[in-house]
Amino acid sequence: MKKSLALSSAILLMTSILAACGGNNAPAESAPAASASASPSDSAASPEASAASELSGKIKVLTHRTDFLNDGTLDKYAAAFKEKYPKAEIEFEGLTNYATDIQVRLTTGEAGDVLMIPSGLAVSEYPKYFEPLPDDFFTNTFFADLTLFDGKRYGLSTGVNTQGIVYNKKAFAAAGIDKVPATLDELYADAEKLKAANIIPLYMNYGAQWPMGNWADNSAWYVAGDPQFVSKLVTDEAPFKVDNAWGILANIGRTFIEKGWVEKDLSTNNWEMSKGEIASGKAAMYFLGNWVIPQIVGAGASSDDIGFFPLPYDNSGKYNAPLGSDYLVAVSKDSKNKELATAWVNFFVKESGYVEQSGFMPIDKSAQSTIPQLAEFQAANPTLLESEATDPKFNEIANKAQIGIGTGNYVQEYLVADDLKAAFDKLNAKWKEAKTALGY
Repeated sequence: MKKSLALSSAILLMTSILAACGGNNAPAESAPAASASASPSDSAASPEASAASELSGKIKVLTHRTDFLNDGTLDKYAAAFKEKYPKAEIEFEGLTNYATDIQVRLTTGEAGDVLMIPSGLAVSEYPKYFEPLPDDFFTNTFFADLTLFDGKRYGLSTGVNTQGIVYNKKAFAAAGIDKVPATLDELYADAEKLKAANIIPLYMNYGAQWPMGNWADNSAWYVAGDPQFVSKLVTDEAPFKVDNAWGILANIGRTFIEKGWVEKDLSTNNWEMSKGEIASGKAAMYFLGNWVIPQIVGAGASSDDIGFFPLPYDNSGKYNAPLGSDYLVAVSKDSKNKELATAWVNFFVKESGYVEQSGFMPIDKSAQSTIPQLAEFQAANPTLLESEATDPKFNEIANKAQIGIGTGNYVQEYLVADDLKAAFDKLNAKWKEAKTALGY
C-alpha cells in the first residue's frame, strides 16, 4: 500500500510500529499474505528453551554471501555462536551463482541445514523443503507472514531493503554532474556525460545474471505502482508486454546496453570486481538495493562518497520505490540437526550483526537504521510501496514454463535480443502453454 512521506520516513528510520515486505534487494516472491491467525507451530523449540539442553553437533549453512565467507565475517559469527553453544560447529558453503544453484540443491537433497529461500520457489512447496520455524521468532518483525502457509512460517527475513541507483559522487563530479537525475531523460544525459569522461556509467553485472532480475520481476511491481501486479498476471495469457512495467524496465536496460553505458564484458561474472570499480569511481552507478552500500565501502570507498537515489523510470519527476525483504533464511527439511539449525537462524538474524553489516534496515519494527544514504534517498520524495506476497500460482506457472523468476537468466536474453516484442512473444507462448497445462 502507498505511504505518505511522514509514514515513509518513519518506516525508513524503523521508528514506526507498522508492518511492511528481497532481493534480492527487492521484494520476496513468496507466500500469500494469508490470515495472520496462524495456528501454533509444532516445530522445534525456541533457542531459549534449547539452551538448557546444550545444543551440540555440526550444521552446514549454504550462503550467497561469498564476500563474507572470504573475508572471515561469517567465521566471526560462528565463533560468537559457539560462545553461546560451545558444543556446536558451523560449516559454511558459498554458492557464487546462488539463485540458480540452490534450485538444483533443493531437488537433490543437498541444501545443507540452513539456507536462503530462493525467490522463484512457490510457497506451496515450502513444506516439502523447509522446516517450520517457531512462532516467537516473528514477534514484532517485518514480513512475518511472507512465508506463511497452512498456519506455519518457514522463513525469517534477513533485512529490509529499498532499491534505486547507488552512485559514486566523485565519478559524477568528474563528469560534470552536479545533481542527481530526477527524470529518465536526465539519467540518460548523465550516462552520456559519464561515458564521455571515460567512466562506466552503470555497472549492470549482466554476466553475474542474478542482478538482471532488477530489470524485471524484482522491480515491475513498484514501477506499475501495484504490489499485486505480479499476482494479477496469473489471469493474463500474455503478461510480458512492451507497454507495461516489464517493457518499461526492459527498454531502459536495453538503452543502456545499446548506448554502451554499461561494462564492455557482458559475458563474464565480474560481480566482486565491479564493487572495486564503483568504489574507485571507474564506474559510476549500480541499479541495486541499499544492501550493496557497505560492500562498496568495504571495497575501498569512503561512505561519504557513495550516494543513493530512486530510479527515475520515466519523465514525470515522480516515482515509486519499494520496501521489501531481502532473502529469507530457513531450516532445511533434510537437516539432521533441526534444533541447532533453528537456533542458528534466530542468532544469525537477531544477534550476529549480519543485518547491520549488510546495509539492511532492521527487521525489528522498533529498531532504527543507521544508514546515512537513506536520508538522501528519502529527500527525493519517492512513494514507498510495501511489497506483498505473490500468488503462488505465478511461480508455479513460471517454473512450469522454465522462466527463471529470481535468477535473471530470461532477462539476459531479451535485453540483448534484436526485437524486444518478438522475445516477449516467445516468453508469452511458454507462459500460456504452462498456464493451460496447470489448469490456470
